[in-house]
Amino acid sequence: MKPVVLLDVVGMTPELLEHMPNLRALAASGWQAELGTVLPAVTCSAQSTFLTGRMPAEHGVVGNGWYFRDLGEVHLWRQHNRLVQGEKLWDSARRGRPGYRAANICWWYAMGAGTDWTVTPRPVYHADGRKSPDCYTRPPGLHDELTGAFGSFPLFHYWGPTADLTSSRWIVSAACRVLRRHSPDLLLCYVPHLDYDLQRHGPGSAQARVAAADVDAALRPLLDEARAAGAVVIALSEYGITAVERPVHLNRELRREGLLEVHTQAGMEYLDPWTSRAFAVADHQVAHVYLRDDADLPRVRDLLAAIPGVDEVLDRAAQAKYGLDHPRAGELVAVAEPDSWFTYYYWLREDRAPDFARGVEIHRKPGYDPAELFFDPDDRWAKAKAALNLVKKKAGLRYAMNVVPTDARFVRGSHGRLPDRPAEGPVLICSDPAAPAEIERTGRLAATGVHDLVLNLQGLS
Repeated sequence: MKPVVLLDVVGMTPELLEHMPNLRALAASGWQAELGTVLPAVTCSAQSTFLTGRMPAEHGVVGNGWYFRDLGEVHLWRQHNRLVQGEKLWDSARRGRPGYRAANICWWYAMGAGTDWTVTPRPVYHADGRKSPDCYTRPPGLHDELTGAFGSFPLFHYWGPTADLTSSRWIVSAACRVLRRHSPDLLLCYVPHLDYDLQRHGPGSAQARVAAADVDAALRPLLDEARAAGAVVIALSEYGITAVERPVHLNRELRREGLLEVHTQAGMEYLDPWTSRAFAVADHQVAHVYLRDDADLPRVRDLLAAIPGVDEVLDRAAQAKYGLDHPRAGELVAVAEPDSWFTYYYWLREDRAPDFARGVEIHRKPGYDPAELFFDPDDRWAKAKAALNLVKKKAGLRYAMNVVPTDARFVRGSHGRLPDRPAEGPVLICSDPAAPAEIERTGRLAATGVHDLVLNLQGLS
């Protein structure tokens, strides 16, 4: 049985492959196919489909986060693998081959998973409110082995205004070490770098082409390591990023209509999901809209459909057509026009914005915020403030990193809706020379087919 290295190269598309010679060479020696994705085309939903072979309606991961009705709270970027319902790839493999060993290097929902080796970003939250970069590993001894060799996990290069190639290089180095020293049957590796500059500058920008070439070069050591191990390499992407220019503020429209409520503390406004009749959990180009009373559904559906930049509004029946009708989903799901994306913003006056709005705070914001990739261009002191805060951090002082803009106009790329053409969508490359008959015939693999593709390559189907 050949080992498989499954690379998630976020944002990779057929168009960007033109600037990625190492991955192009992999395709030339094997095969390449259009890869279907899911709605929403976001990391947590797509990865969960790859690893279970199920649609979001079955595995329950309806986005990068959702409204937990039993808690009355919005949570994004949770990490427990039990949130993914259904049998995972490594468990399927073990039914046919007891003792099958799997490693997960930074794919999502890693904690509590049944993989033998696990590495996932996990900062230390100190009692005084400070946050220090770090990672969680299984087995525990892997932590000191990796940080001793490559330094602490570069969390502030993994997300935020300073996100760059540093984090992808660390992840690739960790994957190389685990593959070389432990020889897992399956190695998952998540490589996030393309996501950053494609959202900052757009997929057609010069910066996007440079980012594609940079991540391709960073992958070279892992591709070489996989070749030396005799592994089959599958490189795929969850989605393609498309050019956007129009932010759409669903929550502000719901608030103006008296449907969304806030509560105020220290002069700042916070979303009040307990009393709101309707509010949106924005996730790139898709938003789950949660209603307290189904009687409001016709009114809210019509309101959302009339907002410029909204393409579709899906009720439960329409969600079923996309395989998204899970109880965790909103009563309504809004999908943006191709050039648009949804903000989470709900405040109507800037001086009422919550304190977390101007910082990198992925767990407190009730929706995804791509503005966290920017230092506020309208604040000429933003970078100086960040540097001063790092000094405070090293001195052990608490600080607030208020350098993120609350003006959404700077975002140039987004994703989440299904691609309008294959060149802008996800792609799959496999180093094995023999493509499955279905792919030979259609040139395409559904997202649900990744699970069985890996098993078939290893003779475990």
